[in-house]
Amino acid sequence: MSAPALAAPAAAKPKRGVGGIVALGVWIAVAAGLVAYIASVWNTSLFTRFGPSYLSGLWITVSLVLISFVCGAIVSLPVALGRMAKNPVARTLAFVFVYFFRGTPLIAQIFLVYYGFGQFRSAFEAVGLWWFFREAWYCALFALSLNTAAYQAEILRGGIESVPKGQLEGARSLGLHRLVIFWKIVMPQAMIVALRPYANEIILMIKASAIVAIITVYDLFGETRQAYSRTFDFQTYVWAALLYLSIVEALRHATNFVERRLTRHLKR
Repeated sequence: MSAPALAAPAAAKPKRGVGGIVALGVWIAVAAGLVAYIASVWNTSLFTRFGPSYLSGLWITVSLVLISFVCGAIVSLPVALGRMAKNPVARTLAFVFVYFFRGTPLIAQIFLVYYGFGQFRSAFEAVGLWWFFREAWYCALFALSLNTAAYQAEILRGGIESVPKGQLEGARSLGLHRLVIFWKIVMPQAMIVALRPYANEIILMIKASAIVAIITVYDLFGETRQAYSRTFDFQTYVWAALLYLSIVEALRHATNFVERRLTRHLKR
């Protein structure tokens, strides 16, 4: 008669939440260290000296990003429709546009506009556009608008394609015009899906906009570089990081508010 099999030892229950507690502790320590550092090196005269410059740079950053985002949104609509078009020419042109601006670095695109278009000064003067491309701010605006248009086109295309086909078939069965179907049925539903990706895109633009300081646009990062070059005080970059973080945090709360407003009819 065989011996009874020994019962397997009970598996030890994994400790839950330890990793999260450790990560939280690390971030608290980092935040406490940052606060202690700022308190130890705080220089009121330095803040008074460069405070107005930081506010000026902050305004340039915000205005540049917002205007570029709006211009990119306008350009992205025909590009997104071209990506979904049945016409092979329109589909190919839209694909090439998106492929180029998503596949090349933003800094290379800014250099192509700022330095490359200067090679065609006579041509731009002939058509009256040199006033635009001779200014670094407008060159940065142009490059950022085209770059975000490529990303927004893909976001918009994904949002439109997420709308159920039954919605379109039902609208057509009612005899509604195609424009009415698009603006009243498709776009509202697509915007709900695309809201978070749009918020992520504008956050990425805020951080990527620091590149424009390379072409003498004195945005927030450009003013930070100026302040550091005159003082060699590291806290100038800490101020810039806190300002960028404040912008992103304000945008996050705004996105949450808009999402709650748009989806309030879906909650019971």
